[in-house]
Amino acid sequence: MKKQYDFTKGERGKFYNPSATFRFPIYLEPDVDEFLNKLADQKGIELQALVNEWLRTNIRLVETVQ
Repeated sequence: MKKQYDFTKGERGKFYNPSATFRFPIYLEPDVDEFLNKLADQKGIELQALVNEWLRTNIRLVETVQ
């Protein structure tokens, strides 16, 4: 790294987007990824839709136990 950087031509907020949402990546173990991809293919849905469906089901289950 340099000791100093020249920001005199910089523009504050140039890339700021207040409506932007951050979606963090989820990394699955290979065996889980393979299983879920096969199941999603069998159901004819996207992997993301399948995972969201499973997570919502688990959330409802946890909420009923609490």
